[in-house]
Amino acid sequence: MISAVAEMYGIHPQTLRLYEREGLLKPSRTEGNTRLYTDEDLQRLEFILSLARDLGVNISGMAIILQMRERMEEMQRQIQEFVQYIQQEVLTRANAATDPARGAIVPVRRSMLAPTIQPPKKR
Repeated sequence: MISAVAEMYGIHPQTLRLYEREGLLKPSRTEGNTRLYTDEDLQRLEFILSLARDLGVNISGMAIILQMRERMEEMQRQIQEFVQYIQQEVLTRANAATDPARGAIVPVRRSMLAPTIQPPKKR
């Protein structure tokens, strides 16, 4: 609840309401409209407070930093997915290499043999 979180972090409940109004925090709500903070919300609040207290970042700066952080996390997730895809593709192609006709970019036709050309005989 907001009062417990405010007391735990030594801030005024209005500060938490401000962070929520500015979109920095998004606690869930009960049917009675009481704010409930998850562990993830509390970690985000700790990061916000460190920006404010340790670095003197204002609310606009916090919003930009949090947005950049979310983008970086999303890019990291995409990179991990891409690496997994590449690893799977390498394994698939390595397994296909045992049969050159399987997995080849250009189909391999074994029935086609290049005709041998005999050099002209000298007289």
